[in-house]
Amino acid sequence: MDFAPNTAFLWYDGSAREAAEFYARTFPDTSVDAIHHAPADYPGGKAGDVLLVQFTVQGIPCAGMNGGPGVEHGMAFSFQVATDDQAETDRLWDAIVSNGGEAGACGWCRDRWGVWWQITPRALTRAITDPDPAVARRAFEAMNTMHKIDIAAIEAAARGE
Repeated sequence: MDFAPNTAFLWYDGSAREAAEFYARTFPDTSVDAIHHAPADYPGGKAGDVLLVQFTVQGIPCAGMNGGPGVEHGMAFSFQVATDDQAETDRLWDAIVSNGGEAGACGWCRDRWGVWWQITPRALTRAITDPDPAVARRAFEAMNTMHKIDIAAIEAAARGE
């Protein structure tokens, strides 16, 4: 299987397959596309170990390499997932956090492998980009008090309530 012209390449310490399978179970339109085994021993593993996992996260081609310890993910790269309602927001956020992840601020959370996700309701994006600066400011200020985004609270803030 060839790589797409632009692929998000993620480093894991032996758990690329587990991570990709979790993403495929959690996010719609997500799949594990190919699993490749190491043809020889390498610094992070042995011949025959899972070396590379090709997967797709909501249409984004990704590759997870089991490169070994010492490389960590950071907030400078994250997946932003747009959600349509509170139920979807809750389901995705809770799946990540309850599977060994952690809550961040303003809709961010980190999965157990260290990858950062922004679970972003479309209502939040509409509110903080509203052409009325007062609406955008109120929604933005409300967002800054949250971990998981509460759509009803964002909409109330946008209305000035």
